[in-house]
Amino acid sequence: MTWLPKKNVVVPLDFSDFSFAALEQALEFVDSPEGIHVVHVLPRLSPMEPGVIWGTIDDDSRRDHAIQALKDRLTGQEYRGITIEIRFGDAARQVARYAEEIHADLIVVPSHGRTGASHVLIGSTAERIVRNSHCPVLVLRNAYR
Repeated sequence: MTWLPKKNVVVPLDFSDFSFAALEQALEFVDSPEGIHVVHVLPRLSPMEPGVIWGTIDDDSRRDHAIQALKDRLTGQEYRGITIEIRFGDAARQVARYAEEIHADLIVVPSHGRTGASHVLIGSTAERIVRNSHCPVLVLRNAYR
């Protein structure tokens, strides 16, 4: 039995340890991993990127690489059934939009992600997710070293 069981919980993953810790916390809010939706947002490619100019990189290959990297990281039985979503654009907007599209009950996000900035009370992406979200957002305090 879980405290306040949720049907759909969104967890933005940026491959930081903090975001994977948020995923572990999110698993406590659902009855099964099928209720977890991890979303990784990639920045848009600039038309001036050398890989774009030479045609060696595109959004499809980036999406495939991100999906594979997440699958490689989420191999345990406790992750079986988790939905992986890859988006492009502004991280906060895309996370909030995805949560609305799937009618999420909750978004679980660390207070700071890959970029750190521990001198700020709450990270800019987390703050913008809170501001743009249609559903409750649980912002987890990161353990500082």
